[in-house]
Amino acid sequence: MSVDDVTKDNSAATSDVWRDLVEVAENPGFSLRATYPTNPAGVEVMLERWEAGTEEPPHSHPGDDMTIVVEGKMSTQRYRREGDVLVTDGERIVLHKGDVGYTRAHRIHDAKYLEECQLVYVHNGAFAFNKAEVDLA
Repeated sequence: MSVDDVTKDNSAATSDVWRDLVEVAENPGFSLRATYPTNPAGVEVMLERWEAGTEEPPHSHPGDDMTIVVEGKMSTQRYRREGDVLVTDGERIVLHKGDVGYTRAHRIHDAKYLEECQLVYVHNGAFAFNKAEVDLA
């Protein structure tokens, strides 16, 4: 293959980076590749693929996170607790290809994947998914 052939197709869809993802049985429609799981002194980086129409319920993470949308479109909603109820906090944010979203540690949020998405997800410290066990208002 010549250099010219390599530069003709420069997209995430054909990149080897997006191969060998592992399905996550607990979250149908979600697959990922991760680096250095449970590295509490650093960051974890995951390449994620989500099918259109899948979603994550309200949850939080123990560290700040950054999501980079490589392909597709997703949305996220932030929440705050009022007693035993979650109340929306601000407008739903829509992220398109090329957008970057940030969420502070322990901030409750959800995610909806409006189109098939490929994401680069960076989490400060060891990753954890803490589902918010409260009712939505």
